[in-house]
Amino acid sequence: MSLSKLSRRTIFVAAAVIAGLSGCATVSQPTNVADTIARTPSLSTLNSLVVKAGLSDALKAAGPLTVFAPNNDAFKAVPAKTLDELAANPEKLKAVLTYHVVAGKLTSADIKNSNIKSLNGATLAVAKAGTFVTVENAAVTEADMAATNGVVHVVDTVLLPPAK
Repeated sequence: MSLSKLSRRTIFVAAAVIAGLSGCATVSQPTNVADTIARTPSLSTLNSLVVKAGLSDALKAAGPLTVFAPNNDAFKAVPAKTLDELAANPEKLKAVLTYHVVAGKLTSADIKNSNIKSLNGATLAVAKAGTFVTVENAAVTEADMAATNGVVHVVDTVLLPPAK
């Protein structure tokens, strides 16, 4: 094989590799908790409610924070009447959303069977069996989404705080 054929083949292969790599997803840098939620398609309902409740800036603050973030399917399981009540009552919406937030950064490795205090003042029961983590009656379906000011864990259930 001549050098010119080898060079053309090498250039062709290199170009193909580069073209293939350009279509790959790039590794994104961590963002704050609010932006992490906003850029996650399965959390779009939560994101819209966070914005509606005026909590975006709080979730962008220094933290650290841990958010147990209900996915879109979790919100679909909430009765429409309950969602309508939350939409009509910003303080109640804020209480529900802050029930999903804990001060401090708790990765799945940090979670032990215990009770932790949410930002709305109520207590949450967290448990871990092997790698399976729960918070109240919700299962963590995606753990440890890193954020610059904490961590987000996607959960399969909307948690409703106990009545005060």
